[in-house]
Amino acid sequence: MNIRVILEPSEEGGYTAVVPSLPGCISEGDTREEALKNIREAIELYLEPVEDDSSFAVDSEQLEIVV
Repeated sequence: MNIRVILEPSEEGGYTAVVPSLPGCISEGDTREEALKNIREAIELYLEPVEDDSSFAVDSEQLEIVV
């Protein structure tokens, strides 16, 4: 899976990594490599299924809408 990551230098030093397609998925690192390592971990955690995902009613529907 390819996911676009925006990597930008932080004013305080180091780097901030943001994933535009995953709201709130942000990480930082002191170096470029560390920021990329950290954002990979953040993406994995963001996409990891959680127990609550399967607790919907049997007759519930899953829909995608255009906004």
